[in-house]
Amino acid sequence: MIYDMDMLKAFYASYAAKVNLAAGKLGRPMTLTEKILYAHLYEEGIQTIYRRGEDYVNFRPDRVAMQDATAQMALLQFMNAGKSCSAVPATVHCDHLIQACKGVGSDLPAACEANKEVYDFLRSVAEKYGIGFWKPGAGIIHQVVLENYAFPGGMMVGTDSHTPNAGGLGMIAIGVGGADAVDVMAGMEWELKMPKLIGVRLTGRLNGWASPKDVILKLAGILTVKGGTNAVIEYFGEGASSLSATGKATICNMGAEVGATTSVFPFDDEMDRYLCATGREEIAVLARANAACLKADPEVEADPETYYDRIIDINLSELEPYLNGPFTPDAACPVSDFAEKVKKNGYPQRMEVGLIGSCTNSSYQDLSRAASLARQVKAKGLKMAAPLIINPGSEQVYCTLKRDGMIADFEAVGGVIMTNACGPCIGQWKRETDDPARPNSIVTSFNRNFAKRADGNPNTHAFVASPEIAMAFAIAGDLCFNPLTDTLVASNGERVKLDPPVGETLPVDGFTVDDNGYVAPSADGGKVEVSIRPDSRRLQKLEPFAPWDGNDFLEMPLLIKTQGKCTTDHISMAGPWLRFRGHLENISDNMLMGAVNAFNCQTNRVWNRLSGAYEAVSAVAKQYKARGISSIVVAEENYGEGSSREHAAMEPRYLNVRVILAKSFARIHETNLKKQGMLALTFRNKEDYDKVQEHDRISVLGLNQFAPGKPLYVILKHQDGTTETFEALHTYNEMQIRWFKAGSALNTIRAKE
Repeated sequence: MIYDMDMLKAFYASYAAKVNLAAGKLGRPMTLTEKILYAHLYEEGIQTIYRRGEDYVNFRPDRVAMQDATAQMALLQFMNAGKSCSAVPATVHCDHLIQACKGVGSDLPAACEANKEVYDFLRSVAEKYGIGFWKPGAGIIHQVVLENYAFPGGMMVGTDSHTPNAGGLGMIAIGVGGADAVDVMAGMEWELKMPKLIGVRLTGRLNGWASPKDVILKLAGILTVKGGTNAVIEYFGEGASSLSATGKATICNMGAEVGATTSVFPFDDEMDRYLCATGREEIAVLARANAACLKADPEVEADPETYYDRIIDINLSELEPYLNGPFTPDAACPVSDFAEKVKKNGYPQRMEVGLIGSCTNSSYQDLSRAASLARQVKAKGLKMAAPLIINPGSEQVYCTLKRDGMIADFEAVGGVIMTNACGPCIGQWKRETDDPARPNSIVTSFNRNFAKRADGNPNTHAFVASPEIAMAFAIAGDLCFNPLTDTLVASNGERVKLDPPVGETLPVDGFTVDDNGYVAPSADGGKVEVSIRPDSRRLQKLEPFAPWDGNDFLEMPLLIKTQGKCTTDHISMAGPWLRFRGHLENISDNMLMGAVNAFNCQTNRVWNRLSGAYEAVSAVAKQYKARGISSIVVAEENYGEGSSREHAAMEPRYLNVRVILAKSFARIHETNLKKQGMLALTFRNKEDYDKVQEHDRISVLGLNQFAPGKPLYVILKHQDGTTETFEALHTYNEMQIRWFKAGSALNTIRAKE
């Protein structure tokens, strides 16, 4: 179903000319990523050759997508931008706020009742500002975008870190914070550092138990959680064309787990097939006419080392299934070595729940392969050893699976069909357990496995795998089971072996859906009233942050020095806190509650300079704020890894934290901090992190000369009166410095109105 055909026709009518203009300026063959990026420059007509990893560039994306948890804050900000309509096509998808408990029959009505205020708000804002609205139960944002909106050669931003899923249809799709989405919807330039390029050459062809998920699981082990930072991963080679469009999307989706800006595949026959199967034949025709500009030039593929900053080779024919984890998505392990890893590390060997779905793996192909294993349970006289939970990716996928008998296949083995929503993947799992802190193991087809993420239990060992591997382990109930080689005991006592999974990349009889859940915007949005109750606990109008007062930050108390991994889940937890995503004051109560204090190795216990006692992080920050005291957070590597949630930047800003000083930042989070007027600094010498003491007063000097490439200075005043001084670096450009001085990027938009 196509909702923006005029935009798409205009895009393809000018795309090739823009690419050719860029090629002439560069004077060399181009990668696919370069073609798409240069075709989307904000100022049309290339004037500059941008340096990868160095130059900031202004772009003009084609569309915006928002999920309900992040859309609240994005739209609250957009309402303050003074615009009457979104400048580009945009959509809101209600997929994050739906709790997974008993199954879709009871969970969806319960969510609609519990979240009515928020859903009504989102729908009314969408109607008013010309934004498409996808109702609760319609599906997971990224699967719905792939089915309806992604198109080869396009550029999209989305308020979710897994927006790169659309790279499966050859689109540059980038996860951002809500303030970035506001820029695009307001018709402003959208800024991004010109990314470096990692080329992944795929050869061979998947076989047996191996799946597209295993490509990215293996790659995560190679690159680690920050190896792709400020880079686009571009796949190429004859192996790439053998993967289905949804398989490609799976790979691109989890590029977020290595920190990549986005990931992308070249246009090919599989994308063409998917476009046609999802009712977009007209787009397929336009893409075919531009095919040469929707892939890297032949010279690039012939000599990739010359054109990419790094080359990684993966032979699909030799790839085996992987299980990554626990507690981090880059702890990669092939299934042949997994039993040894489990025993060596003492992980709970019993596999207690198998979970299939998420935006990463909930397509027709994913679920059809898992269903083939469900059918084997009965055929081979087996029983499920662990509960099975399934979240289909969209209503279209669900209806098609139901028609083709696969929902019945899952239910026949006790599988519980949850709502077409994120559910357990983002902490919306109401898990019934005998002990919420008991060590246990689960296998999921999700993308992330940080501690507490799925069920709130810090001792749940979550391992990320393909849907078929999750299904196999649910059948076996044993982490030391290898479905490629091991047998199981059937009801008659015989030992049987599971056959490799099989499935169709696309339904033979086409997709079907009764009601896809889409609501078009109002034809007269100006008459729509958006109301927020003054006493609402879920929604709160935003007040502009105060501009910088022109002074250095002097003798700030240290709020917390975090130790180890500090993701956006640590900074602003999801789960039950999702209900406050539209209420900055209330959600700020969770600020940094999951971060480990380096001085006592505890969470949510920091020293309060005013009382001398240890209290919750947000409670201490609130007391400082009430007295007009600014504070600072000090952190280690890759601070802000994970979700795009800008609440992790807005909460510290709201509670008067002015500076985050870290060893390094995750890309999206660093941008979110800048957008909210925060000062994001890194240690020039990472060893200076060790100098910071619990009772320090910390100053940041040089702000009156704040300029691109010019370091600032940090002074630590220790409790004994001694001081230490060191340099701190930053990546702010002139525009971002204006954001800081104005108090936020949104304040600069207001100033232009």
